[in-house]
Amino acid sequence: MDEKLNFLKSTAPYAALPENILAELSILLEEVSYFEETKVFDQGIQKLKGIQIIESGSFETFFMDQTKAKRKLEIYQAGSTCGGISILFNKRKSLKTVIAKAGTKTYFLPKKEFKRICTEFEDFFDYFANDFGKRMLDDEYAHFYKNNNTLEDNYLVVDQLYSSTIKSVSYRNIVDSLESTPIFEVAKKMAALKTSCLFIKNSENQYVGFVTDITLRDRVIAEQVNPNYPVGSIMDNQIVSISAYAYVYEAILLMFSSKSRYLLVEDDGQFVGFLSRNRLLSEQTKSPLVFIQSVKSATNIDDLKTKWQKVPSIVAQLLERGVHAEIVNQVITTIADTISNKIIEDVIRKIGPPPAKFVFMVLGSEGRKELSLKTDQDNAIIYEDTSEEQRAMVRSYFLDFATQVSDKLNYVGFVYCDGDYMATNPNWTHSLSHWKYNYKNWIEEALPEAAIKFAAFFDCRAIYGDLEMMQNLREFVDDELKKPIEKFYVYLAKNALLYEPPLTYFKNIKTQKIESKEVFDIKTAMTPIVDLVRVYALQNRIFQRENTGERLRTLKDLGAFNQTQFNELTQSYYYLMGLRLKNQANQILKDHVSPNNLIEINNLTKIEKVTLIEIFKTILNFQSGIKMKFTNSLI
Repeated sequence: MDEKLNFLKSTAPYAALPENILAELSILLEEVSYFEETKVFDQGIQKLKGIQIIESGSFETFFMDQTKAKRKLEIYQAGSTCGGISILFNKRKSLKTVIAKAGTKTYFLPKKEFKRICTEFEDFFDYFANDFGKRMLDDEYAHFYKNNNTLEDNYLVVDQLYSSTIKSVSYRNIVDSLESTPIFEVAKKMAALKTSCLFIKNSENQYVGFVTDITLRDRVIAEQVNPNYPVGSIMDNQIVSISAYAYVYEAILLMFSSKSRYLLVEDDGQFVGFLSRNRLLSEQTKSPLVFIQSVKSATNIDDLKTKWQKVPSIVAQLLERGVHAEIVNQVITTIADTISNKIIEDVIRKIGPPPAKFVFMVLGSEGRKELSLKTDQDNAIIYEDTSEEQRAMVRSYFLDFATQVSDKLNYVGFVYCDGDYMATNPNWTHSLSHWKYNYKNWIEEALPEAAIKFAAFFDCRAIYGDLEMMQNLREFVDDELKKPIEKFYVYLAKNALLYEPPLTYFKNIKTQKIESKEVFDIKTAMTPIVDLVRVYALQNRIFQRENTGERLRTLKDLGAFNQTQFNELTQSYYYLMGLRLKNQANQILKDHVSPNNLIEINNLTKIEKVTLIEIFKTILNFQSGIKMKFTNSLI
């Protein structure tokens, strides 16, 4: 028994587990000895009953290709765990063939116990998730992984992910304590109830934070904090919640965007349980959201570039399975945000910590979470106001920071913005007070060019930094929009009328000839809907609804649009978005050219042409309505 326990204590990732858990595992471990050349697992056929931890000897592991040749051969030495990735990410089917070498002895742990430890201990699960993510960066490994699965099992497409609500999955019961409870009592409660996450309430019975095994390790044991101190002094104070009626994919995307590992589940005004990101991901291992987890584990800029190059195939598969374009937009945007965050953190490690609080915000389509596959950079920086003697130094830091971030984003595939709406432009990297001055001027000037700038910067979203700073700016703009500014809305409306749908006088699709092909610009065709909805969102001061679909739903609830208008605009917009994404994915994957927004008319079916004509008529009708409402004119 002591031999097994000592072995676990010196072997990753088991060594990081609590002593009592290691003692339990050492009792459960079964010794297995193998003769030379024993086939332990058979690629794609055998379902694993548990993991094998090599105590002595070695395993030879490989993929077998169609010619029976060994590919991606690896030798697993003593201390290695074999089978963890297959259980967590391949529905228990062995990914590779595994052959034991002479004198190999292993410790076998049943899958039930292995998955239990993965569920309860985040770091333990991350060890295998990160290993899997790094392996998936290798194209050959990814090729065999995908080919190990049928089309129905493809890890990029699981329909239930987009149709199942939180209520239909099993979430865990909430364990909580008051923030005044001593740390040691909280630790005892977590041990007794076998939970790795405990939520903290204040004296008014409101949830204000949580603690995990990692919190206790990093903030108590490592820092030698007195265990009699109140748990509120060391808790994580980020509380994120979601409705039980939200979809599973929404929960996972929210976890990535908020960088939270846990979500409280709310039903009818009450918190009824909580979800762990790793648990959700382990249950959705064939989804594109596991791909996002692998992006988080990328180790360098080349890894990130490789990841971004895989996105078109994800988009193509999702659209082929009929996944709604709004969801596909969110998947692309979350991947892009994850890459941007990795780059920002890398630059900060390189040049040193920021001299002031700041927020890095994205604008335009990324600000609306509506990224397509033709992407450029639209971003800006807000930093806190500092003393006069520090201003030059602070500004210099953030302009240098912006340049390095922008260069890395460009290398990955987010090209520089032709209009220079980037934080590298000194006009778009400023203090909070200067940004307030900008917004105030744009509103008060009520000039066409000011309205265009305001429209661009209304579609903004913080992806890194001090989110309270962004909220402060939003509240300021909200107050400014309450003032009488009719002329400002007139110019915004006129801005929304600059582009008209591509219809001829006889209501056919208007095209232009480029390189002997008849094409139309689908981005330009979609712009009137985006602009129209933005004007109504501004008039109703809707700040918390970022994408066009969310804004439309809120405007319908407020009575700005009736159900028929909502249906027409929503269906029109996302039909165009789906066509746009499909066209760009085909350009990259089939035509091997850079994506653009030009749709070749001869590639469309008759049904698609008829549908587009009806959509363009709908947009024209709504533009007539906005002319009357905001400009009192039909001209």
